[in-house]
Amino acid sequence: MLKTIGQVVFSTGLQNPKFTPQDSKSQDYEVRTYHTTNWVSTTVTGTEQDAALSAGFKRLFKYINGSNEKNMKLEMTAPVTCLINPGEGPACEGSYSVSFYIPEEHQAEPPNPSTPELFIESRKEFTVFVRTFGGFANTEKTREELLKLSESLRRDGMAFKEAPYYRVGYDSPFKLVNRRNEVWLFKQEEGRQFEKLHPSTCGGNPH
Repeated sequence: MLKTIGQVVFSTGLQNPKFTPQDSKSQDYEVRTYHTTNWVSTTVTGTEQDAALSAGFKRLFKYINGSNEKNMKLEMTAPVTCLINPGEGPACEGSYSVSFYIPEEHQAEPPNPSTPELFIESRKEFTVFVRTFGGFANTEKTREELLKLSESLRRDGMAFKEAPYYRVGYDSPFKLVNRRNEVWLFKQEEGRQFEKLHPSTCGGNPH
């Protein structure tokens, strides 16, 4: 327990999912192809991105602290990803899938969650455009960075999916300096079938 909490607090030396860097046309974003991996995930619906991310994190932390079918404690990993499907209409209720990367030693046989709110997600190989930024991420900051990324990609003539997109964090709330956050947009050529959402004023579409 102490080791797990320590890693959450200090966010140092954590396992990360492997990816292959691709050529980029600009210095203001990266292109990464992530390998096939297993994650533990939970989906939260609502109108508030930050609240949904917090609720999802708490569920997942219980899982790595032993709330799974094997009563097994898992190491904390990075990053924490949140796949955001922006909502439409007056209520603007979105879907937020929050995920922890399964440690390498458990990739082949991840412990099954003991609650129906959580599930093991097998992510096939995918390619994303990545923009990195510092400070404390929140809904407004994420929208700003997403807009900057989409503008860079349009400038360079890159084909990308507007939604869903990833909000990604590498540090705990207790880390005050040298923080690392990212936004990811999917490369258009990928075979993943996502419903293209209409532009809306909620959820952070990059328009």
